[in-house]
Amino acid sequence: MTIHAPSDTTSFEACLRLFEDYPLAVTRHPADGGSLSMVLVSRAAASAGFFVLTQARDDLFVIRSWSRPDGADTEIRPGEPVSAAIRQLIAASMPVPRDGALLGWVTDCQVTALLAVHCRPPEPWDDPPSVPEIRVMPMAGTWELVHWPPFTACPLDDGRLWEYVDWGEIVDIGPLVVQSAGQVFWVPSPDRRSARHGYIVVLGNLPTEEYWLPAGVYTDHWTLREGLEPPSAGELLALPGAVDLADPLR
Repeated sequence: MTIHAPSDTTSFEACLRLFEDYPLAVTRHPADGGSLSMVLVSRAAASAGFFVLTQARDDLFVIRSWSRPDGADTEIRPGEPVSAAIRQLIAASMPVPRDGALLGWVTDCQVTALLAVHCRPPEPWDDPPSVPEIRVMPMAGTWELVHWPPFTACPLDDGRLWEYVDWGEIVDIGPLVVQSAGQVFWVPSPDRRSARHGYIVVLGNLPTEEYWLPAGVYTDHWTLREGLEPPSAGELLALPGAVDLADPLR
């Protein structure tokens, strides 16, 4: 993903375009004066890694390295020059969908896999900070790889992520989940390997005008590759820690 902008576009204008063009990647921070931020992933040799871009004010963006939350920030203001490295970083990085976003991979109008986004910006005391990731969770029982995204193993390595969104192959199912209270649950893995490991249980078929989300258990694709059958929906919901994903207080 590269920002296609005129050659005279400034880094400040490029930042504005990122926030305007990728609303699914934007997080609002009410406790911080309503500032907006997004996570960027760069594959450029000189700046490979993850970065946090924050719109601190209408006339100020700040970018910092993900791996060094207590490191130096670089300010980006209208009409002020930035280094060539920062200019290239802004122009060539790919936004990551916001933390907590729940996406669906659509095949023939049916969601066959869920994509759970984890990219909570690290705090200075996090050691080491968790790396942003998108966990691909196909529905149990779908063993044919044709039903899985082509980027299943490494979603953030596929520069076409936002093209799939434009094509309607990746959809934001968050609004569908919010209006379906008591139907979609997150169940943490019993072995507690990490807060990111678990299952999503969908109790009933959930339709929209463009696609439908089938009832079933969705789990990490590595589990299915190993031929392991997840517990049933009833067994999972009987475990401690199940959360209704429609609950805004979760």
